[in-house]
Amino acid sequence: MTNVILCGGNGTRLWPISRTLMPKQFVKLFDEKSLYQLTVDRNSRFCQNSFIVSNMEQYFLAKDQLEELHGKSKEHSNFLLEPIGRNTAPAIALACMALQEDETVLVTPSDHLIKNEDEYAKVLYKAKELAEDGYLVTFGIKPTFAETGFGYIEADGTDVKAFHEKPDFATASKYLEAGNYYWNSGMFCFKAGVFLDELKKYSPQIYDTCKAALKDDVKTSVSDNTIKIKKDDMLEIPEDSIDYAVMEKSSKVKVVPSDIGWSDVGSFDALYEELPKDENGNTVNKNYVQIESKNNFIYGCERKIATVDIEDLIVVDTGDALLISKKGSSQKVKNIVNKIRNDSQLHNIHLTAHRPWGTYTILEDNPKYKIKRIEVKPGGRLSLQKHFHRSEHWTVVSGTAVVTLGEKEIPLRANESIHIPMGELHRLENCGKLNLVIIETQIGDYLGEDDIVRVEDDYKRS
Repeated sequence: MTNVILCGGNGTRLWPISRTLMPKQFVKLFDEKSLYQLTVDRNSRFCQNSFIVSNMEQYFLAKDQLEELHGKSKEHSNFLLEPIGRNTAPAIALACMALQEDETVLVTPSDHLIKNEDEYAKVLYKAKELAEDGYLVTFGIKPTFAETGFGYIEADGTDVKAFHEKPDFATASKYLEAGNYYWNSGMFCFKAGVFLDELKKYSPQIYDTCKAALKDDVKTSVSDNTIKIKKDDMLEIPEDSIDYAVMEKSSKVKVVPSDIGWSDVGSFDALYEELPKDENGNTVNKNYVQIESKNNFIYGCERKIATVDIEDLIVVDTGDALLISKKGSSQKVKNIVNKIRNDSQLHNIHLTAHRPWGTYTILEDNPKYKIKRIEVKPGGRLSLQKHFHRSEHWTVVSGTAVVTLGEKEIPLRANESIHIPMGELHRLENCGKLNLVIIETQIGDYLGEDDIVRVEDDYKRS
C-alpha cells in the first residue's frame, strides 16, 4: 500500500505559529515532531511507500523532516510538486496516475492528529479490505460534539447514504443525536485504477488535463524520485475537491466509522485540547510564569510570558507577532491574516526561514540595514547570485566557509569576514562536516528578499 500524503494549506488558522512558508503540518508541536512527521511515522507501519504531494516552496522542508525521521534514504518516498494548488481531486489524481493501477492507495492529509493508533490499525485494515474489493473508502470520524466546521457523512453501516455540507449548530446537534452521522475526515483508501476510472466517469476534464500534465515530457521533469508539474499544465486543470469531483457522485463509495482519537488541529481551541497542561489548566511552557491564571493557551519560546489574573485566553508570541484572543473565538484568526496580508509579510514567513541549504534568521530589520544569522548545512551552498540594491558583509561565527566573489574562491574561518559589493557575483558554501554559521549585515536602500538575481542554483529555483 502507498500512502499519498497531502501537504497543502496556507496556515491561516494557527497564525502566527503557522505561516504560508511554514504551515501547521511542519511546526513541531508534539514531542519535537511535526504533524507531518507523525503522519509519516504512523502510516509507515502499514504502507511500504509514501507519495508526498507538496508545493515547491515546502518541498525541501518536507524532505528535510523526512530525513530527520529516516536518515538519508529516500528509496521508499516520492514527491509530486505542484506549482499552484488545485484542491484535492487533482492532487490525488496526479499521484494515482504515477502509480500502478492495482496499487492500493491510502490518502491522508499531513496535518491531522490521531491518538488511538490501535483502533486506527483496525479501521485501516477494514478500509483496505473494502478497497481491494473495488470500493472507494472514506473514513467517517465518530463525532464527540456538535461541530459546525466539518462536513458530515450520513451512513448505514458502511453504506454511504449522503454527504452533508457544514451544518448550523441545531443541525449538527441533530446529527450527533442520530448516531449515524460522521465527520468527513478527508482520508481515503482505494485502488488507484478504481479511483481514476470513477474520476474519468464523473469529472473527465480533471482526468484529461491531469493525464496531459504527466504525459508532457517537455513540461514535466522527473528526477531524484520527484515529479515536478509545470505551471502552465497545472493552470489547465480544473480546481475541485475529491468529494465534489468523485465521492458524492460515485456508486462505489463506502465509509468506515472510525473512533480513533482524531483531530484536524484546526484552531487554537482544538490545539489546546491536545497539549499537556499544568494543574491550573494552562498549557505547559517553560517560559511561562503566572499568578492566579487558569485555563489559558500559552505559546512562546523566545522570551518569558507572564500573566496575572487571566482565564480562558489564547496568548501566542512568535517574536515578530503577538496574538491575544478569547478561547472560543480562535476560528476568527484567519480574518486577522486577511487584514495583515496587504501591508506586511507576517502572513507568509517567520523570522527564521527554511531554505534547501539551511536557514536564516532575521536579527534586526531597519529601513537602511538588516542583520541575519545564516546557517548552512554541511555540503550546502547558496545560489551564485548578485544584488542590485544592497551590499553585504559576512562574518563567520563557526564552521568553515568557501566564498565565491567574482572570479575568486576565498576560504574563511571563525572570526574572519568579507565584504560583498553591490552588483558583484557571489556565493556562500559549506565544504565542512559541521554546520556553518555566519552573521550577514545588509546595507542599502532596498533590502527585500526579491532583490536577487540567481545565475546558478543547485536547487533549480528561479
